Amino acid sequence: MSLPRGLEAPQALQVIRWMRDPFRVLDDGQARFGDAFTMRLLDHQLVVVSDPEVVKQVFALGADDAHAGEGNYILKPFLGPSSLLLLDGAQHMRHRKMMLPAFHGERMHAYARSMTELAHDSIDHWPVGRAFPAHGPMQSITLQVIIRTVFGIEEGPRFAQLADLLRRGLDVGAWPMLLFPFMQRDLGRFSPWGRFLRLGMQSGEILRAEIRRGREGGTSGRTDVLAMMLEARDDAGKPLSEDEIHDELVTLLVAGHETTATALAWALRWILPDAALVARLRAEIATADGSPQRIAKLELLDATVKESLRLQPIIPIVARILQRRMTLGGLDLPAGTAVTPCIYLVHRRPSLYPEPSRFLPDRFLTFKPAPWEWLPFGGGLRRCIGAAFAVYEMKMVLAAVLQRVEARLETDDVRMVRRGPTLTPSEGLPIVVTARRPRGGYAKVA
Repeated sequence: MSLPRGLEAPQALQVIRWMRDPFRVLDDGQARFGDAFTMRLLDHQLVVVSDPEVVKQVFALGADDAHAGEGNYILKPFLGPSSLLLLDGAQHMRHRKMMLPAFHGERMHAYARSMTELAHDSIDHWPVGRAFPAHGPMQSITLQVIIRTVFGIEEGPRFAQLADLLRRGLDVGAWPMLLFPFMQRDLGRFSPWGRFLRLGMQSGEILRAEIRRGREGGTSGRTDVLAMMLEARDDAGKPLSEDEIHDELVTLLVAGHETTATALAWALRWILPDAALVARLRAEIATADGSPQRIAKLELLDATVKESLRLQPIIPIVARILQRRMTLGGLDLPAGTAVTPCIYLVHRRPSLYPEPSRFLPDRFLTFKPAPWEWLPFGGGLRRCIGAAFAVYEMKMVLAAVLQRVEARLETDDVRMVRRGPTLTPSEGLPIVVTARRPRGGYAKVA
């Protein structure tokens, strides 16, 4: 057996190119080798696949056939060994089953008030008439949403302390070089990894105190994710341990904060220059009359979110480590192969998405892609459990922004830069707010 042909540059050069511009690496690979090619990143040979039918086969693999947690090993120092992203097999299914009820679609309405209020709180403080990086406010909103709706901590000293610790820890951890094991050395409290570890320990103490408080005082009347995790029991009637809940809270923070903030920034990057789309979205949002349930069902807003996630997926690939030899899409692959469905290349496939490099939300008003044709949250047994939460939050925040402000991009020269494992707009996406309405108004900004 041999892997598909692929990129032949030295591994170190492939890693450098990947860190700088993964989209170009993927475009080059497909242009040279087609819908399946091999590249090497760190300890794995990745077989990148972008034919939707092959992606469908990969996503259909069972928990014992392919492991995703094994492919996410690089995240273990950041998330902890009990993270859902790092578990495989029975352990993964146990955690997923216990956590999933907190993210069912109907649960989103319990979180809507916090999402909307926090978005408006942020907008109240946006400067008018001068440029500022939009990514920062989006990070602040999504971080506070996590603290309130996932951790269950309301405004007050603990909220402020935790928000500060998490913000500083996430900023340190976002340095791309910390993804490499040789940089994960504690050389004191002023070293990058040392700072990250100490901030993580401080925030971890607060999270563990919240877990114990919930266990001792009960969760009656609470709707946050932590409360539901504390109440959850597996098939044997056993709850998640403190360590397991802690690692899952950290996972939800890392996976649900930075990624959603970045997705919101990219959405603004595509929406704001399109005056006609802005007008259509404002008119549609006005019909919802401020109701989160109605906002969530707006067709054009939904299509806009989907198109933004298609054009600029936050993570370009997902990996599955084969646990046995198998044939996928005509490829005879040995056990241990990292088969990697490529979100980015599937989303740029002209046969699925005509004019794939253009931002055209209307395509989703008539086209309903299959789960292996639109996959910003992965797929199969490993599809992100927070997908509905992220999309719902994006809709609430974008609705608040569009109904209250007139804004424009400071520059059309927006490039991708790496922030940890995610790809964010350069310079934080500078925008200029030219007018702002007070809360409560849904008419077009004058």
